[in-house]
Amino acid sequence: MKYLFEVHIRDGHSAEEYADAWVRASELIQQAPGARGTELHRKIGDPSTLIAIAHWDSKASRDAMEAQPAPRVKAIIQSAAPFCEIRVIGEFEEPEWVVMPPCQGDAPGRGAGS
Repeated sequence: MKYLFEVHIRDGHSAEEYADAWVRASELIQQAPGARGTELHRKIGDPSTLIAIAHWDSKASRDAMEAQPAPRVKAIIQSAAPFCEIRVIGEFEEPEWVVMPPCQGDAPGRGAGS
């Protein structure tokens, strides 16, 4: 399952400020059962817009973490609140199937049967 949210950095602040808080909170959140990693990306052409993707074994795992957030995580999130606005994009299940275009050439590890 993936949990996605968009972060808009307010004027006078930087993505790096938010990224510092995000890394500290993510390190703690990733200790929760079912946590499978996180990613933070900067939007091309708009350095004040970021997208975060959190990977979880299941929605139930993420919901359990949210139901009892660690006090340190809450404190980190509150410390970042003044310099950003967060908009939840949503929760997405892992796809049951994925459609990808055919591979170009026969690169190792690609092509039919890979």
